Amino acid sequence: MALNYIWIGFFLIAFLVALIKLIFFGDTQIFPQLLNTLFDAPDTAFKLSIGLTGALTFWMGVMRIGEKGGVVAIMSKFISPFFSKIFPEIPKNHPVFGPMLMNFSMNFLGLDNAATPVGLKTMEGLQELNPNKKTASNSQIMFLVLNTSGLTLIPVSIMAFRIKASNPADVFLPILMTTYCSTLIGLITVALIQKINLFNKVVLAYLGGITAIIVGGLVYFQSLPKEQLADISRTVAGVLLFGIITSFVLLAIRKKVNVYEAAIEGGKEGFNVAIRIIPYLVAILVSIGLFRASGALDFINDGFKLAFGALGVNTDFVDALPVAWMKPLSGSGARAAMVETFENFGIDSFPSKVASVLQGSTETTFYVLAVYFGAVKIKNTRYAATAGLIADLAGIIAAILISYLFFYP
Repeated sequence: MALNYIWIGFFLIAFLVALIKLIFFGDTQIFPQLLNTLFDAPDTAFKLSIGLTGALTFWMGVMRIGEKGGVVAIMSKFISPFFSKIFPEIPKNHPVFGPMLMNFSMNFLGLDNAATPVGLKTMEGLQELNPNKKTASNSQIMFLVLNTSGLTLIPVSIMAFRIKASNPADVFLPILMTTYCSTLIGLITVALIQKINLFNKVVLAYLGGITAIIVGGLVYFQSLPKEQLADISRTVAGVLLFGIITSFVLLAIRKKVNVYEAAIEGGKEGFNVAIRIIPYLVAILVSIGLFRASGALDFINDGFKLAFGALGVNTDFVDALPVAWMKPLSGSGARAAMVETFENFGIDSFPSKVASVLQGSTETTFYVLAVYFGAVKIKNTRYAATAGLIADLAGIIAAILISYLFFYP
């Protein structure tokens, strides 16, 4: 519903701004520019979607190999001690932990389509434990805020959209660090409200260990000259990504999985995803293109640049902010805003890299809350949206700062 209003708003505002330019400023070229955008943007969106097909087919094939090789089960077993501590209201060894752990493991691996049904099953299980069926329980809120924070190991779709970049995987490490920051802040926010003991030795071991690695990595990269940082970042990303693929293959071989058939099976899903997103990408890219061509988006960005410039802050990141505005509301809208940034500034530009990291920073908060709470007919969501938006804000700030560390000239 929110995306519907945004889409309508982009068209109406673009028309009004163009009309003002024509009537009051005599800009006779503004409406021809809008007409050009009406024809150019759909063509751009279609070509991008077709270009995605190969990358999505391959990476979804890799993910299916990992899934059949038992990676989800291994990850579920690894994180189960931690989850038993941050969900204190769920009885020990309760069946709901099964689909819950699978949901997080699948989301972490980027298997969104498979994660959603398991996530809905988790919500149903949590609803059975919920004493007030119309009000969100503490466990449901924790579950959904961690979902909206969007912790992901491999940002498959973002790297696929960046396939024409000089190095499509250069955003891998920044996104991994950023999405961990948003997840951590989301977890801390909910834990503070629910008075969950984060100083428990199990919780500290998990959070402390991962945080130490992330912070250590940031400190190390901060100490490097820019030219070395780019080379080492590419090397680390390459080793990690190729290592993940190899481990998936080895696990699949160990379980006697037909690796080639699994890759084909997953690849078919990737191909279907690339085709399915064409109408969404066309619709949103046209509306954002009109919004920019009319001058409305530049007007907003100039306002942000003036505000941040007055504070003495570098403003080169501002051109990527449309992704941040769209992200909590719509995944397809944020994706289109990212693509639109690629088209206007070049895929290897600093704003485009910031937009890519912003796109991978969190999930679509309002969409996730609407789908999951709607499935169990909960009307009173309490502080779920607030906690989710706090995690989103943390992800946005982290995305900008980490992008400056890795990419700013």
